[in-house]
Amino acid sequence: MLQSLIIKNYALIDNVSLTFSPGFTIITGETGAGKSIMLGALSLLLGERAETKAISDKSRKSVIEATFTHPDPELLPIFEEQGLEWNPEEILVRREVSATGRSRAFINDSPVTLPVLTAVTANLVDIHSQNSNLLLSQSASHLQIIDAFSDNGSQLAEYRADFGRYVTLRAKIRKIKERNEKNRENREFIAFQLEQLDKINPKEGELKQIEQEFDMLSDADQIREDLGACYNLLDGSDNGVVSQLSEAASYLGKVNLLLFDENNDAELMKRMEEASIELKDISETVSDYLDRVGSDPNRLAKVTARMNQLYDAIKRFKTEDEDGLIKLRKDLRHKLNAIDFGDDNVAELEREAKRLAKILKGKADELTERRREAAVEFARALLVTAQPLGMPNLRFEVELTQGKLTADGQDTAEFICSFNKNHAMQPMARVASGGETARLMLSIKSIMARCMHLPTVIFDEVDTGVSGEIADKMGAMMRTMGNEMQVLAITHLPQVAAKGNYHFKVYKTDEEERTVSHVRVLSKEDRIGELAAMLSGTEVNDAARMNARVLLGLIDD
Repeated sequence: MLQSLIIKNYALIDNVSLTFSPGFTIITGETGAGKSIMLGALSLLLGERAETKAISDKSRKSVIEATFTHPDPELLPIFEEQGLEWNPEEILVRREVSATGRSRAFINDSPVTLPVLTAVTANLVDIHSQNSNLLLSQSASHLQIIDAFSDNGSQLAEYRADFGRYVTLRAKIRKIKERNEKNRENREFIAFQLEQLDKINPKEGELKQIEQEFDMLSDADQIREDLGACYNLLDGSDNGVVSQLSEAASYLGKVNLLLFDENNDAELMKRMEEASIELKDISETVSDYLDRVGSDPNRLAKVTARMNQLYDAIKRFKTEDEDGLIKLRKDLRHKLNAIDFGDDNVAELEREAKRLAKILKGKADELTERRREAAVEFARALLVTAQPLGMPNLRFEVELTQGKLTADGQDTAEFICSFNKNHAMQPMARVASGGETARLMLSIKSIMARCMHLPTVIFDEVDTGVSGEIADKMGAMMRTMGNEMQVLAITHLPQVAAKGNYHFKVYKTDEEERTVSHVRVLSKEDRIGELAAMLSGTEVNDAARMNARVLLGLIDD
């Protein structure tokens, strides 16, 4: 349950720290005092969008923090998956919003993403806002209610996983068909391009080799002349460097080098020998290059033609190099094969889609059967719960209609009802007044809270549109709900407020620079005064206080 709530720097609230208890808690206050602001702050912990305009003091961040005690162990897998610390006694949830709009969320002081925050807090508290009654006019919400009532969560998750695979497969088939159809229109052009590339037959790294050979052949005479001159200087005559170095070595060998360096007499001769070997090797390499260079006009013509052919192909097919031509050739062949043989692959995929569709239909049928059984039980439970709330002639049914497969199965649900004798049953959105809708929503929440085992339910003026005896009964229903879970209710009705086990009042004061909302717990005497004010208005007289005591059960009426 919700044990504590701290709100700092949020709208009219500067700093509020509240402690809650089990049972039924009432929150009252004048319109605009800040009751809904509390729910807005708490909604941030449920993953609602944070708006910077709610931050009153832009120099500091807004902080909303709540402690929930004895969390459901079913939350443990989420904590383990996210690497969060698990405390079976309590969960600390915090949301921080800066003036720049940056929002951060924490669970047990560890940062988490908003989806993770929502996944956790959705299992801790349910807020019924004033706009929630609109859900009763939406067919999609009707199906969600029936699924929750029949505990279809695991079956629906399994179905949706298969449905996702089916949709993905159908999209793949459609994409392949569209691509094949487009390729068929271009088949002749694709085949022509492939034929041209087959004739060219580009090879990896070919262009670089050809360019090198072209450079050699086109300048062969000059290259031979330069290599020949180099070879002659090295070893082409008796005056070559190799011969002269050999002669220098013989002279050096006649000298007693110990006279100059007694510790390294052989070093200089070794260096002379190495230099001679290296120069000889260089000379032989140059000679080999010289032998490989030849003037061959025919070969030059062939190389030039091949080089120009590749240049032209690269330009014509708009690739960067011959490797691009090779890739294009491969892609074109793949496209042509897909055109000529792709239908076989599509047929195989369609057989798989048909098999998956059959599985989906079977699972959808199972969901339909569970929903039909749940619809009957839900209608019976709703009548038992709602009729005492001033609707003795209420008739209610859940109408299930089958259609094509969707992510929710094959069903649509519609709540149909009649509030008066001899009136035909119609969709709820057409016939329910605001007060009737409020009573039905409270009845549904009462049923669903028990089914879903929610530890905390918060009602924001769920009693709108009712008064008198009906308000009293709605308050009694919420108090009864409080025996099984924690219930918080914002109300303007004294009949409802009197049913609370605990009572908070929200009020605001004008300070020097701003208006600030405050919240305080009411004592027994304070509650009498608050209820008396709700009964009589601004002037609280003895009669109003007496009526307040009667509502609180302090004296018999």
